[in-house]
Amino acid sequence: MSIGPTIETERLVLRPPAAEDFEPWVAFAADPEVASFIGGVQPRAMAWRQICQVAGSWTINGFGMFSVIERASGRWIGRLGPWQPDGWPGREVGWALAREAWGKGYALEGSTAAMDWAFDELGWTEVIHAIDPANVRSQAVAQRLGSEILRHEVLPPPLDVPVEIWGQTREAWRARRG
Repeated sequence: MSIGPTIETERLVLRPPAAEDFEPWVAFAADPEVASFIGGVQPRAMAWRQICQVAGSWTINGFGMFSVIERASGRWIGRLGPWQPDGWPGREVGWALAREAWGKGYALEGSTAAMDWAFDELGWTEVIHAIDPANVRSQAVAQRLGSEILRHEVLPPPLDVPVEIWGQTREAWRARRG
């Protein structure tokens, strides 16, 4: 049963989370470097809650983060896409990838497809990226997407962390994409 679309890019498949994503998600959530800007290391039970939360977002909101599958290998390598839990500072396209997927341009490639989908299919008029001020890797991805810092906020509880809100309008995105 599919709860949302499958989007294919040159090197990635983006699709809603599935049961077979759980074990790689557990490893992802347990990696201190990966988890440093997404709430910290999570034990297996919390990884279960996270994957179910993302799947539930698809059911409740009609959108949620996609599981990112590397086309060449078929491996789950992270999650990215539209996200807006209650109290969130805007409609976000966010990303977090397993360490072995870093430095390959996957965050940019997948987020580009997710932003196209959010603007074209969801009808969003603005996309944000809530980024920790120390997360230079994500800041670089946001810049490559054409986003800029819009404001500073504190994420809602239980996170309660200060973030930079990067983003852009649908019009700016479309002008940039041509």
